Amino acid sequence: MDAKDEIKQRLSIEEVIGDYLELKRAGRNFKASSPFTSERTPSFMISPEKQIWHDFSSNKGGDMFSFIMEVEGVDFREALEILARKANVDLSQYQKKSDGGTAKLKKRLMEAHVAAVQYYHLCLSRKSEALGYIKEARGFTPETIRTWQLGYAPDDGRSLYAFLTKRGFSQQELSGSGLITKRRDGWGDMFRGRIMIPLADGQGNTVGFTARLLKDNKDAPKYFNTPQTLIYDKGRQVFGLHHAKDAIRKQDATVLVEGNLDVITSHQSGVKNVVAAAGTAMTADHLRSLSRLSFNVRLAFDADQAGLNATERAIPIAQSVGVDLKVVSLPDGIKDPDELIRKDASAWSKQIEQADDATTWTLKRYEVMYDKTTAEGKRQLSTKALNVIKGLQDPVEREHHIAVLAQSLGVSVSSLTAKLQQTKPKVTAKKQAKAEIVDPDQTAYEDDFLALNAQFPDVRDSLGLLESTSLSTTRRELVKSALRTVAPHTRLEAEEANRLNIDEDYVKILLLTAEEKYASWTPADVMAETMALARRIVTKSKSRNKSELTTAIAKAEQDGDFEKASQLLDTYQQLLNKE
Repeated sequence: MDAKDEIKQRLSIEEVIGDYLELKRAGRNFKASSPFTSERTPSFMISPEKQIWHDFSSNKGGDMFSFIMEVEGVDFREALEILARKANVDLSQYQKKSDGGTAKLKKRLMEAHVAAVQYYHLCLSRKSEALGYIKEARGFTPETIRTWQLGYAPDDGRSLYAFLTKRGFSQQELSGSGLITKRRDGWGDMFRGRIMIPLADGQGNTVGFTARLLKDNKDAPKYFNTPQTLIYDKGRQVFGLHHAKDAIRKQDATVLVEGNLDVITSHQSGVKNVVAAAGTAMTADHLRSLSRLSFNVRLAFDADQAGLNATERAIPIAQSVGVDLKVVSLPDGIKDPDELIRKDASAWSKQIEQADDATTWTLKRYEVMYDKTTAEGKRQLSTKALNVIKGLQDPVEREHHIAVLAQSLGVSVSSLTAKLQQTKPKVTAKKQAKAEIVDPDQTAYEDDFLALNAQFPDVRDSLGLLESTSLSTTRRELVKSALRTVAPHTRLEAEEANRLNIDEDYVKILLLTAEEKYASWTPADVMAETMALARRIVTKSKSRNKSELTTAIAKAEQDGDFEKASQLLDTYQQLLNKE
């Protein structure tokens, strides 16, 4: 038995998914609203019997591990660690010696951070100046202080080091934790004389800290974070995510602010779908993590030039990830969300509701910065605006903003289009294919056809209507290895998948699909639906083949290979004759 099997034995899939979604019993299965789409009718199904889930609205599905990967935005390794903690499974016993050492070290670093949080929290209660700053200057309540585990790092430089050493942590462990550092006088605390804000991963495990100076000092940064460690990656860290996840799902939107204290102030005011990028520039990884919960992201950066620049950088990143980006404007004279919330909490909620399209907002900000009555002003504004517009991937969206800009400047659309084509778009973020979301209208009908054939043996004559290339590769293999070899009048069982080298989870999803969609249908209706789907598959396959042949013929003629072009034309004609 491997680690994955042991976790599956200790946890049920409904228990895992029930931590994220409100489940309702539906016969032998459970039903919930999709966490991936904004559907009105729940179509997310969980089968305790098969230990499988399938979301009919997005065509996603799998086991408990694939669910955690999707909803938490993590890879399989991280999903394994999350579920292992939930199931109380020690992963080190399943790993190679070298890997096991890394896992044990990560566990020790996590334990060191738990102890550090407790120590800093205790120190805060004993430091009246620090406690006064948090309660009076920041306005945080005792409940907020406890919820966010705020603390204080003494300025003597060695107290945390001594505390952790007494609790059995070695210097080697602590040196890689980011909690201590080596100075001229030897090893000591990384953070000194600062308010400590724990940084947690998506499951609430502390992996680092943001530290704010208690007394401002021009020679020291006001804020700084834990350095990169085995458990802390600043490019992926989203502050407050473990507290905000439920609110993000319910409201189908994330509000991303600059400061960690802005996040805490917002949560205390009741607006809880708010997170921050933990003191670093927003990255594609940040947005990918957030997109697992909602594709709607609202930026509420500080009202200064740096906030404008950060918004402009965010637009192409959001385009690459596929999230809908809007901007929350702050009223004149308000520098950040924290100030607005403390002045008028209700105004903060209203500003979020009135968020504007990020590109539109950015272009409006630039419009007031340049004199549009002069040629020089038009040149500068058009340059700035087109730098934003050229990062947009949708041609219709680009054309819209160019038309609006042309009208504002009093110039022609063609002149702006010509200027746009003079430079190539800057690549701000690597393009991320949205493979997670599958349009059911494009692919799900093939799954429905296979589900019917897997569940109802009497319809398998329909397989004879399909040629070997009618389906995509994975589905083609299922037909070849399973559906055409299974015993007559026998339902395809998931256990057969392993023997036939077919993905067992995929077979389970097909059987769940058949149960949910077709269990109440009459045999005649099942047969009619199967034949209709088979005809659709054949039609789509022929259309795809003709398109591919047309492209191949054009390329052969362009290359001067007229013999190949002639052969392809014959194939094309044969295809037409079959219709």
